[in-house]
Amino acid sequence: MTSFLNLEGRIALITGSARGIGKAIAETLAARGAKVIIADLEMDLADETASEIADSFDVETLALEVDVADQASAKAMVKSAVKAFGQVDILVNNAGITRDGLVMRMKEKDWDMVIDINLKGAFNCAQALSRSMMKARYGRIINITSVSGLVGQVGQANYSSSKAGLIGLTKALAKEFGSRNITVNAVAPGFIETVLTEELPEEIKEISLKLTPVGKFGSPQDVANAVAFLAAEESSFITGVVLNVDGGMVM
Repeated sequence: MTSFLNLEGRIALITGSARGIGKAIAETLAARGAKVIIADLEMDLADETASEIADSFDVETLALEVDVADQASAKAMVKSAVKAFGQVDILVNNAGITRDGLVMRMKEKDWDMVIDINLKGAFNCAQALSRSMMKARYGRIINITSVSGLVGQVGQANYSSSKAGLIGLTKALAKEFGSRNITVNAVAPGFIETVLTEELPEEIKEISLKLTPVGKFGSPQDVANAVAFLAAEESSFITGVVLNVDGGMVM
């Protein structure tokens, strides 16, 4: 176990972590020694991911079902996590969705669903864990936002708004929780190669690549590495920041 970014003994709860970027984050924190809680709406897949990580990294894991948009569900998730491990040291608000469409044609339900999951969901989880972290006088909260929340995107008024709101939430919580040794930061991925982005039209990929100075797309591991840093002791004097993981797309 490397001493740099060592998370041994820490308990990490990652929402939306049964697959994709969330899974990569859970794996990376587990590789650093953290016990991980896979929280997701897809319980069967969450169980599978938790078992896989436990076997691969020899750490304790737990799978919990949660609908982050539902406050009662978020509270129940936190209660189960604290009951199982005694505390939660690291919260990664990764759960999120897209429902793209131009404003003139966007359905109200698509606006509400994206805001409820991406923004309200992070608030629900942070609020549910706040008393426990304050009592312990320790915590790391990392919100997964997006470069879309920094610059806006055509056809993503709901998504961009939710991710911009998440940045505001990050800064507000950083000020509220800072005196209790709880840091709150955000990671803003750019174009990350996932199952979802693979389905995008080639012309969109080409445009995105031209806008990325490093000349390549990112991977879920790039995002996970940034989260691991913000979750560790080495970042204890960093709070309220947005760390872009975008290859220079936004600067």
